Amino acid sequence: MVKVTDAPPRIYPIRLYGDPVLRRKARPVQPGDTLTVPGFGPQTVREVANTMLETMFEARGVGLAAPQVGLPVRLFVAVEYEDDEEEQEGGEKPLRSRVLREFVMLNPVLTVINKKKDRSYQEGCLSVPGIYEEGVARAREVGVRYTDLEGQQRTLEADDYLARVFQHEVDHLDGVFFLDRLPPEVTEDYRKELAAMQRKSKQFLAELAEVQRAQRGRSE
Repeated sequence: MVKVTDAPPRIYPIRLYGDPVLRRKARPVQPGDTLTVPGFGPQTVREVANTMLETMFEARGVGLAAPQVGLPVRLFVAVEYEDDEEEQEGGEKPLRSRVLREFVMLNPVLTVINKKKDRSYQEGCLSVPGIYEEGVARAREVGVRYTDLEGQQRTLEADDYLARVFQHEVDHLDGVFFLDRLPPEVTEDYRKELAAMQRKSKQFLAELAEVQRAQRGRSE
């Protein structure tokens, strides 16, 4: 059941594989924009970013892109944890106690610094829960140019695991899943699991549409 409110939410529902928003190329966003996550009231970009971080921590993730909460804008949040490559999904220790750095990036643009590809890390995705695979080729080192919440242009460099996280999240802004970067037979191996996610996604969207119709009716 979709739960919606006009009050600021603590967390957002995470969209699952099969949701069309996850395949759309996201549009640019500015720090002063007002955003509306479907089913919720208008929020500032900062409020959305903070709620995305809470949503990410709740799901024990390392990054979350705006399309994953139903917003097709070029925004993602991510964190660097202690021992981040061993994120221990599902563990009991509060993730906030292990955070080294938090990142909120608007309109990120990646540049490859080290073209050598790395395939050794295992990747997963909050929008395809329970599926993890090695072999996704990612650049070992990248630079990122982005806008922060204050409207300032920033650049940073990242390597190894953090570089992979940034590449994964920017992929989401372009409608790309990590599974798309693996041979087709890998996706086929998860056909039943992905079909189940698609059914859940369809049900969620139907419930959300009912809620939005009710919201429009109250405002007329």
